[in-house]
Amino acid sequence: MRRRHLLAAPLLAAPLAVRAQSLFGDRPIRMIVPVAAAGASDIVARIMADAMTPLLGRPMVVENLAGAGSTLGANAFQQTPADGQTIYVPTNNHALMKLIYPQFAYDPAADFLAVALVSRQPFVLAVHTSVPAQTVPEFIAWLRQRGAAANCGAAAPGAVNYMAAELFRLRAGVDFTIVSYRAAAAAAQDVAAGRLDFSIDSPTLLMPLARQGKLRALAVTMAGGSTLLPGLPGLQEAGVPDYDNAAWTMIFVRPGTPEPALAALRAAAARAVADPAVRERLAAAGFETWPDASPAAAETLLRSEIARWTPIVARLNLKPS
Repeated sequence: MRRRHLLAAPLLAAPLAVRAQSLFGDRPIRMIVPVAAAGASDIVARIMADAMTPLLGRPMVVENLAGAGSTLGANAFQQTPADGQTIYVPTNNHALMKLIYPQFAYDPAADFLAVALVSRQPFVLAVHTSVPAQTVPEFIAWLRQRGAAANCGAAAPGAVNYMAAELFRLRAGVDFTIVSYRAAAAAAQDVAAGRLDFSIDSPTLLMPLARQGKLRALAVTMAGGSTLLPGLPGLQEAGVPDYDNAAWTMIFVRPGTPEPALAALRAAAARAVADPAVRERLAAAGFETWPDASPAAAETLLRSEIARWTPIVARLNLKPS
């Protein structure tokens, strides 16, 4: 069966690639990613670029434009023609851009047209080994004793790890100080070195340090846990009410993209996400796929994320760091 799948894949891809050739010509398709190389959405974007290239018959070139809470990349994307030649691959802070950066000129929902809902990644709550907590309830009790003296490493306001920490603070009813870093990897290393108490971040960053004995992983951020991290409870199940969060990745084009180009991109993305080999690569990198990867599912999730975070951002009065 596996051999039949491998033989059939090029045959299925060929008609789509022929159609795409007439739509995109000889130019590569530009893929703007608003995070630095090796960030979560960058990893997903490169896996998708590898998978979609043969389906479209055109090379896909990843371009990292990080900074200003993803508004730098989003602005650059909005300056490109609405022809499907440039696609945009953001993560959660896409839903927060307008909330934290009110000068951002575009609507995160209305001015971005969904191609696919690609992946999700549960984040991990991990503490330095000097923190005297083996479970989430013990950690919450310790935080209540320490208060603002406890510290958590994260990126800038609006970043996935920053908002995961703020949501934890809100839902657990505890206090601590968030220390902002330019890069999440630097924060993770400072937790491992004992300069910070904890972080809530990507398992790609934190689990290797936990396996080395430098951190202690206590829970994951997705309700019900994750098959990618068996043995770790979800924060909700561990006693933090209504905590459910994951880093997601979507693909967008600009509204007004011609229907033939939009259809080709959506078809290629759907085939890529459904490909067992792509799912294996995503899982190996710490990502799950969604039960429904459709553009409609992406739009529904985005609007629900904007609705969820709007009152939280207002309550916290978050501003760019």
